[in-house]
Amino acid sequence: MKKLLLALSLLAGMAQAEDVLHVYNWNNYIAPETVKRFEKECKCRVVQDYYGAMEEMLAKLAAGAKGYDIVVPTGFAIPPLVKQNLTQPLDKAKVPNLKNVNAAFLNTEFDKGNIYSAPYSFTTTLVGYNDKKIKELGIDATSWAVIFDPKVLAKIKGKVTVLDDSRELFAAALMYNGYSANSTNPAEWKKAAETIKAAKPYWAAFNTQSYIKELTVGNIWVAHGYSNDMFQANQDTKAAKRPFGIGYGLQKQGNTLSLDSMVVLKNAPRPDLAHRFINFMLDGKNSSELTNMIGSGNPNAAAAQFVQPEIKKISAVFPDANSMKGLQQLKDLQGKQLRDLNRLWTEVKTAK
Repeated sequence: MKKLLLALSLLAGMAQAEDVLHVYNWNNYIAPETVKRFEKECKCRVVQDYYGAMEEMLAKLAAGAKGYDIVVPTGFAIPPLVKQNLTQPLDKAKVPNLKNVNAAFLNTEFDKGNIYSAPYSFTTTLVGYNDKKIKELGIDATSWAVIFDPKVLAKIKGKVTVLDDSRELFAAALMYNGYSANSTNPAEWKKAAETIKAAKPYWAAFNTQSYIKELTVGNIWVAHGYSNDMFQANQDTKAAKRPFGIGYGLQKQGNTLSLDSMVVLKNAPRPDLAHRFINFMLDGKNSSELTNMIGSGNPNAAAAQFVQPEIKKISAVFPDANSMKGLQQLKDLQGKQLRDLNRLWTEVKTAK
């Protein structure tokens, strides 16, 4: 009898020790020390799985993947998740730290009233550049002209890469021409496509995967990419003691912003731990650790006091009220609009 009671006691202890929270997220998108602290606080284990694109995440969940508690979608991916009944409403009584989020990042068109989502982090899409070369050449990197104007590009031919991403590249071309990043006007899309085709001969490549390294070693001088990647490129350049740095900032014609949020899935095995995790990540200090690690933008007002002073000065990470006016979140495209963009993208990629 004693042996049976001991065995039951050990099993109960093992079950308690195996409380697990499953998070489906972008890679390298949470500081390791933050995870360890949460595990200690909740006496649980955090298991992470990763995706490389929103389309990948949406397809996997739509196909019936189970076992995840939390997913971290970009704004335009929230409506499809809700429409497919893959999410559950937040129990806001369990997420009091939602009050820490800057009002500018709440109540977006992707989730009015934040019924399903709590803002986590954001990036801006912009231009990063070799500060020494760009200064020597007298080029203005605060304008999208640096990747689209043939007169400017003639000075840096073969030293420029752009994202291999139709939405982001067309958005930049649209803004360069004075249009909304979310325009679906056929004439404006045609103008954007013409702008891209005219600039393409001067580019080294469409590159989404390795532009951090290419900037860091000096193979390219200008890259269209994401703010947190440019932060990392600059850090790597400093660590390698290069004779140049990687500058980056917002463009005067406007930029796109990708806001990622935490969402509890409908079939989450542990919604209790999921809500505890969300509230934990909305604590100012905990939220700041991701910004300090990768230079991501932070929608959490309470995090600012814990962010390293030099990062707080970067407008792409902490945009002021005026800069926020020029930031647009991309909307989801469906049906004919998506087909039309794909057709234009094929034309752009195959143009000589």
